[in-house]
Order: sequence, then structure tokens, then C-alpha cells
Amino acid sequence: MSNHMKDWESMNAQSSMTPPARTMQTYRKPKWKEINWKQAELYVNRLQVRIVKAVQADKWRLVKRLQKLITNSFYAKVLAVKRVITNKGKNTPGIDGDIWSTDEDKIQAVYNLTTSSYKAKPLKRTYIEKYGKKEKRPLGIPTMTDRAMQGLQLLALAPIAETTADKVSFGFRQNRCAQDAMEYMFKLLSRKTSPEWILEGDIKGCFDNISHDWMLENIPSDKRIMRQFLRCGYVENKRLFPTTEGSPQGGLISPTYANMTLDGLERLLLERYSTSSTGHYHPNYNKHKVHLCRYADDCAPRRRKLVT
Repeated sequence: MSNHMKDWESMNAQSSMTPPARTMQTYRKPKWKEINWKQAELYVNRLQVRIVKAVQADKWRLVKRLQKLITNSFYAKVLAVKRVITNKGKNTPGIDGDIWSTDEDKIQAVYNLTTSSYKAKPLKRTYIEKYGKKEKRPLGIPTMTDRAMQGLQLLALAPIAETTADKVSFGFRQNRCAQDAMEYMFKLLSRKTSPEWILEGDIKGCFDNISHDWMLENIPSDKRIMRQFLRCGYVENKRLFPTTEGSPQGGLISPTYANMTLDGLERLLLERYSTSSTGHYHPNYNKHKVHLCRYADDCAPRRRKLVT
């Protein structure tokens, strides 16, 4: 069993449950405080595990059906809304000024979250300072509803992204962090046979320049919804501007889009430089001493030469 399967199945308990879509036809709609969060997480996780298995078996029609089950699931919708109202930007409204502050707002948002009639609103453009730089980074702030829809679509896309991701990718990944990237780099650079020089790569304007056509063609997600995310435009100084390329920074699903766009670098380097049968970078199987470590859109630690 692969590490991806272990990650997903470690959260999966063996229990039978009935999604509330069936019970809601007989009983009244549940209130926000009445939601069984453990049951919701288990139900969605079971579908995500099935998606991982289908991806590994190359059954993409089944993957698409399972994704549709998730995005139309009551449990997935409540988890998507919960993520929006518990993150750091919960009090930052989008262009419509709405904030879900009451339990009535939250549960109503769940019932309003439908994929069939969804239409994204323009982003609210704002700027934040880049660390150690004078220039500012543009952010696009979606509305609360758009954030929830992105979270819902992410629940269906994340198991695919994690299963197909490069093993040497550490940024914006589940159960991975910067410390994991540092540990991996230490293993590569602490040997007597380690390479002496490090090439640092930072993709300029990575989020802003990704091709919409490429993403729509290669990322396995609802194309109509994805097109709404990518081409909704943004408002700055009361003017509406179109978005013809890139994935706006500030959205829940944008980091996953960027990671899936950059995935494949590891495979290309393995084919060119590595002779290992394990399918992973290792100094003993890489006489050229060419390795890769990727954190978001950065491809090396911030130093130029290994000091011995």
C-alpha cells in the first residue's frame, strides 16, 4: 500500500452511516449546532479513499463519479462552510461585504451551496508586502460563498493531487511543512558524496501566469466550476478587470492548482539522471548529483554553496 493510501485511510474509521440527504426528505433540516462533525468527516473521507484507489487503478470515470458524489454531499458542504468560517480570513469579506457570523447564516450557506447554478463573483483586489522585498504581492479576496465552493471542490480534488504529486514537493501539501523540506535537504547535503553547488529557483509570478487552458485541460475537476474560479475577474478602485491567465492568490484551491501545474519536474529529472529502481532521488543512484526539492514555487534552499 502506498504512503498516499496510508495517509487517507489512517483517518478512515470502519463504520456504516447514511448521508443526511436521504434523511432530510423525512425529517426537518438540521441546525448548525446539530451537525455530527465526526460523522461528516468519516463520510467524506471514505469517498476520498475510494478516489485514491480509483486514481491508482487508472479508473478516471469512477474518479469523476466519486467527485460528483462529494460535491453534491451535504456532509462535504458543511465541512466546506466550516473551513471558511474557522480560518484566519473569516472576518474579511469579499466584494459583496457578506460575513457568516450567525448559525443561521452558516446553515443557510450550506443549503445555498449548489454546483448546478453556481456563478462566481469578481475578486476584491488587495496587496500585501512581500517578506524582505519592496514590491507588494497582489491578492484576490473571494466572497464567502466562493470560498466555500472552492473548499467543496478542493475536497474532491485533494485526494487526486496528493496521489499524483511529486514526492519531493513539500509546499501547500497535507501533512507536510517547511521542516520536512529542510530535513529532506539535509539528507541530500550531509553526505560525503553530496553535491557542492545548489541552484536556487524561484518562479516569478507563478500564480499569476499559469495558463487557464492548460489547467482546464489537465486538472481533473469540474470544468464549469473551475472556469468560474479562473475567469471571474477582480475589482480594483471600483473598476472591473478580466482575468485571462493565472490562479488568484487568496483562494483556497489556488495552491493546489499551482502544485498540480508544477508536478512532473521530479519525473523528468528521474528519467534524465537517476538509475534507482525505487523511483526516488537518492545520492547512491545519481552519479550526476542532480536532485530536486520543491517548496511551493521555490526549488532550493536559500544558500548557494554547501559549507563543509
